[in-house]
Amino acid sequence: MPIRDETRRPARADGPRPERGRFSRFWTAQTASQLGQRFGLVALPVVAIETLGAGATEVGYLTAALTACYLLIGLPAGAWVDRRRKRTTMIAASVVRAAVLALVPVLWAFDRLSLGWLYAVALVVGVASVFFDVAYQSYVPFIVPDEDIERANARLESSAQIAAAGGPAAAGLLLKAVSAPVVIAVDALAYVVCAGFLVTVDDSEPARGERAAGPGGSRLARDVLDGVRFVLGDPVLRRLCVSVGVSNFFATLTMTLTPLLVLRTLGLGSTVMGVVLGVGTLGGLLASLTLPKVRARFAAGRVMAIGLLSAGASMVAFPVAGSLDGPASALPVGLLVLGQFGMTWGAVTFNIAQVSVRQRVCPRNMLARMTATIRFVVWGSMPVAAILAGRLGSRVGVLACLWIGVVGAFLTALPIIGMDRLIRSRSGRAAAAHGDGA
Repeated sequence: MPIRDETRRPARADGPRPERGRFSRFWTAQTASQLGQRFGLVALPVVAIETLGAGATEVGYLTAALTACYLLIGLPAGAWVDRRRKRTTMIAASVVRAAVLALVPVLWAFDRLSLGWLYAVALVVGVASVFFDVAYQSYVPFIVPDEDIERANARLESSAQIAAAGGPAAAGLLLKAVSAPVVIAVDALAYVVCAGFLVTVDDSEPARGERAAGPGGSRLARDVLDGVRFVLGDPVLRRLCVSVGVSNFFATLTMTLTPLLVLRTLGLGSTVMGVVLGVGTLGGLLASLTLPKVRARFAAGRVMAIGLLSAGASMVAFPVAGSLDGPASALPVGLLVLGQFGMTWGAVTFNIAQVSVRQRVCPRNMLARMTATIRFVVWGSMPVAAILAGRLGSRVGVLACLWIGVVGAFLTALPIIGMDRLIRSRSGRAAAAHGDGA
């Protein structure tokens, strides 16, 4: 079902008439960014290990430099992005990532590359990625009408799933042909492509000078607090924040223990582990393709509940597979594949629907702060869940801990019950606020 083009209808009150095809250009830019991120997650550790002789501790520091920024600056990033045009922020973030990544092959060519430089590059890329991600998730309402938000987010999610599957594979093949620092140059090029397409996108977002900043201008800390208060005070966003945070917590609990289940409890090899994760990516891709049709038949709250309950039901396959005897049987492998496929399908279905609801009910001038607040909860739950999974797994056993994950996954649907009426009410008020430039 195509994204409707607003050039066929009068200009909306919140901006000028959009240029035809602007979503396609933004979609291309986002796809290039996703590929760049996936390339970096593979290539940077390879540079550390193969080129610089890093060990497990050093690789852990490198991964932390790439991901910890979401927790450290996620909330202020949302307030900062709301003060500026989101497209400009995404262009700047892409240029910064391209520039610092390009330093890696240059330093390597002059024999100046070190782990210290690599940590610095990873940290800057991580910071820029935080700003890009917050801006990108807040940008869709400025380039498509409200009724097309689900279709737009589904297409963006399909790119993310394809990048998740194809990016590491492409990076792996390229690493066989050229050295790891050269692959980083390809990563930098992906961000250049992203910035180039974003430059051509027109949107309805007002310029910075057209946006109200509050009496006397708002301080950053106050803006951050306003964003948190807004999410906690809105009945739809508050429920979604709880559901997303709890869902991510129990999903992380399960996925942290999945390698132990596959490799140690069942005695299967790393190849099976790769197959299970790869099939999960296909489940996410299918969800992004089917979501518009599912959403056309069911209200948003019901779609989110379907996604969460499907993910919970699919997670049952993990502890059940672990209770079966012997790696020689194909049944545990089949259960793991089905479980991973279903869990990812449900999670992505829920994610597309809830992101679309958030974008519809939130006033335009709060989008980035709302996104940053919820992402802070999501990313904040991950390290806690991972640590708890390790401790629980060692005390009560892997299978018992996986069953805890299953029970928790079903509980995540509780905040969604009765949400459709609230969503309709909030969407109507938000639409009126958009027209007033709220």
